[in-house]
Amino acid sequence: METQLAPRWWQTRLFVIAATLIAIIPLLRPDIPPLVDLPGHMGRYRVQIALADNPFLKEWYDFNWSLIGNLGIDLLIIPMAKVFGLELGVKLIVMAIPALTVSGLLWIAREVHGRIPATALFALPLAYGYPFHFGFVNFELSMAIALNLFALWLRMARLGRVGLRAAVFVPLSCLLWLCHTFGWGTLGVLAFSAELIRQHDAGKTAGRRWWNAPVRAGIACVPLALPMVLMVFWRTGDHVGGLTTDWFNWRAKIGWIVMVFRDRWEVLDIASLAVLLMILVRGFRDPNIEYSRNLGLSALFLLLVYIFLPRIVFGSAYADMRLVPFMIAIAVIAIRPKPGLSERGAAVLAAAGLAFFLIRIAATTASFWIYATTYDRELKALDHLPRGARLVSFVGEKCYGDWTASRLEHLPAIALERKLAYSNDQWSMAGAQLLTTQYAKARRYAHDPSEIVTAVQCPREWWRPISTSLARFPRNAFDYVWLIEPPAYDPRLATGLVEVWRDGSSVLYKVDHSKPGPVVSDVELRAPIIRR
Repeated sequence: METQLAPRWWQTRLFVIAATLIAIIPLLRPDIPPLVDLPGHMGRYRVQIALADNPFLKEWYDFNWSLIGNLGIDLLIIPMAKVFGLELGVKLIVMAIPALTVSGLLWIAREVHGRIPATALFALPLAYGYPFHFGFVNFELSMAIALNLFALWLRMARLGRVGLRAAVFVPLSCLLWLCHTFGWGTLGVLAFSAELIRQHDAGKTAGRRWWNAPVRAGIACVPLALPMVLMVFWRTGDHVGGLTTDWFNWRAKIGWIVMVFRDRWEVLDIASLAVLLMILVRGFRDPNIEYSRNLGLSALFLLLVYIFLPRIVFGSAYADMRLVPFMIAIAVIAIRPKPGLSERGAAVLAAAGLAFFLIRIAATTASFWIYATTYDRELKALDHLPRGARLVSFVGEKCYGDWTASRLEHLPAIALERKLAYSNDQWSMAGAQLLTTQYAKARRYAHDPSEIVTAVQCPREWWRPISTSLARFPRNAFDYVWLIEPPAYDPRLATGLVEVWRDGSSVLYKVDHSKPGPVVSDVELRAPIIRR
């Protein structure tokens, strides 16, 4: 623990406030935060808000409120949309996520180390980890809140308010579970590891045996256990689907770590990971730096969870990937300079950490600006789409994606959000979210991933080739077809489709129901593509 009396610049409240505000800069420009899944979620929010006043939506979607551990923004958007409108309301909530993540990491570091160590600044860019870019917004919100609740848990223990803490965390843990189950589970892991160290140290002073520490730590964490009852109600019954599978996929697990900063510039993103790995290694090798037992054990517990967590949980993919930025962040803030490190050395380390944070924020800001420009260009198609249109959308994708993703996969849901048009990109898994599709006429083009199209049939993917989708989608079920950066396709497949808007390869067609669609055999669909 650092011994100087006056806090250094990185240990002041002013710095914490500034870092928290800096964290939101990348999200200021985009009207819609360019996170892969977020537009799809926004479509669902529109349905839950507009369903009562637009009964035609009930022909397409079934929406039922139920108690599930995945309702963070779904609940928050109700009052936010009334005050700010849906899009701005979502943007403000999403902006709060990196801000809360940064404040939570710095608060935890302050509680554990007594003062914020200079090394903690290197963890701040992980507020924009790959799961955030992917758009797991309820998960990310719950994890950001969990970090701050863990800091509160530590603070109340430090102040000796353990009884009050027990009473306060019963409702707080339930609310966190309601936001997203993962945040609640992570808080439990962090709280137990911290209590284990605290009880171990108290036991040594009192002369208790070592095995008393885990028992007492478990008892101290009982106030966090009530959501286990809610979990039983949620995950039992015929309405819950989805497999839990793909255990110990080492190739994927290593890949998620490599991609922890994945955004747009691969060299920069991998170099950023290398910086963190260097900091973590120095914690073991540098005589001037050490690990906190408290947070070091927490990072170890999170690593074990990551190792044993499968890739798919209850049908929800990327379960283990989501944990990586927070696992690494806890490990980084576990490091602190030893008292022997000079004030100048600590200042240089803090300046390097701040520079790392600012470089990552600048890169993310530039990346989001480019994505926002793309969104603005593609969404001009909606100016030509009538309200309540029956729309089928096809978004181009590659079998093996580049490091820089298009983030257009769920952009069709903005047609649902802005125009109350049908969108075939919505997820439809009972028990995983509140909305399921029920538009029978759409047949196999009713929900995700029917909106994804590729040039050829990709191995181990449900995506269809663009030729198959254009030739086989049920034309009687839809009035408009929206192609967003599609692969090349035979112009014959657009027979009976009237172009109403185009920008580059992206195009909005109106279906001419008076004309038959193309007659194409399966053999012809497998033939080489005739480029336009």
